[in-house]
Amino acid sequence: MDDPDQYIDFMAKYKDWISIKRMGIRPNTRPEEVVFHMAGIRNTIDAKAFGFLGINIGIIDNIAASATQGKKKSYTSLSECILNLNNPETKRVLEQSCGEKKELVPIAEIYLIGKVLTNLNFDASISQLALSKIYKDLKIKKPRGRVGGKGKEESD
Repeated sequence: MDDPDQYIDFMAKYKDWISIKRMGIRPNTRPEEVVFHMAGIRNTIDAKAFGFLGINIGIIDNIAASATQGKKKSYTSLSECILNLNNPETKRVLEQSCGEKKELVPIAEIYLIGKVLTNLNFDASISQLALSKIYKDLKIKKPRGRVGGKGKEESD
């Protein structure tokens, strides 16, 4: 196989977190493969960003799950969920998720809205899941880590 002419490289090291993603682009590489790879990079970044800021996303996940429980994907459900989040309890949870850094509440809100969208099966950006539904040959790799039922860990 020919050496790639171009690459998409992503490398990050912050504290004890390291992520390296590289894709060689050859003449026969399709645009959807490139976008699929880029969506994976974005997913990696999004998954870490809120935690790096010190936002407790677990309690936000709970409020988003409560708001979307039993709802199906529809714009009506989405609008109902958003309206139902406009209350003092949501504000309290968002502030609690930020600890002493109350200035981060707008960032916590970004996470909450994204989680509500995800729970209702909406995407606010191109995702690997959305692409894999359109392009059946694009498969999401299972994350490294614990192997189900065996209790062994793979190296990263």
